[in-house]
Amino acid sequence: MEYYCGIDIGASTAKLVVIDAAGRTVGMAIGRSGVDYAKTAEGLLTDLCRSQSLDRSQIARSLSTGYGRDNVPWADAKMTEIACHGKGAYFHFQRRITVIDIGAQDSKIIHLDETGRRKSFKMNRKCAAGTGAFIEEIAHRLALDISELNALAEKATEDVSLGSFCTVFAATEVLEKIRAGVDVADIVRGAFNSVVKRIVEMDRVDGLLVATGGVVAHNPFLAKLLGQSFGAEAHIAPDAQYTGAFGAALFAAEQGQQPDA
Repeated sequence: MEYYCGIDIGASTAKLVVIDAAGRTVGMAIGRSGVDYAKTAEGLLTDLCRSQSLDRSQIARSLSTGYGRDNVPWADAKMTEIACHGKGAYFHFQRRITVIDIGAQDSKIIHLDETGRRKSFKMNRKCAAGTGAFIEEIAHRLALDISELNALAEKATEDVSLGSFCTVFAATEVLEKIRAGVDVADIVRGAFNSVVKRIVEMDRVDGLLVATGGVVAHNPFLAKLLGQSFGAEAHIAPDAQYTGAFGAALFAAEQGQQPDA
């Protein structure tokens, strides 16, 4: 049995997926990207092979993507996260979709046609607003663990607006709202709405709205707000945090099964 590996080295987190020739997931691994991407990649692959009782020789081809895709020595090829998130999301829905990936350092809107071919894409401005980094900063200012945010946002009763575009200024605005006695849950939802607003400003939705990435995987309420703002139901991709790595594995499988591969 031959297997195919995709690894997504993001600015914050590294994800690895191994699939079989039919695209079925055999195993997944995740860890902090750290400062040595090559070491992180090696550790994830070693751990997954051990946990799934795989021999590395069974992995016929590997492909890397993400911020650190150039730093995976054992990868046979590399592709952008735009291509891999589109590939991974389309596998599950098989129709015209708009993929919205909210990452740690950037956000993307990717349009795919009925065949999965990419028509266009947009990325956010070079600023943390509208990304996972913004949400992490808000959590820090509120002295909360990031895992607490989704439940708090769901409990909010007031519509609190964070008007600052810059993450630094927004953090200061959060402190002012705390001083004014604004409920923490309302502030968290305001932060979620701020992320959504930045994404809505980027582009439109054409077809089914599919959300990917670790931010929506851990904060599904954010995807719901996203759908409400676009006027379309938001679908969170299966194993959303691994979508890029899964797409990379699918590309590896396609390339590995070509007659001249």
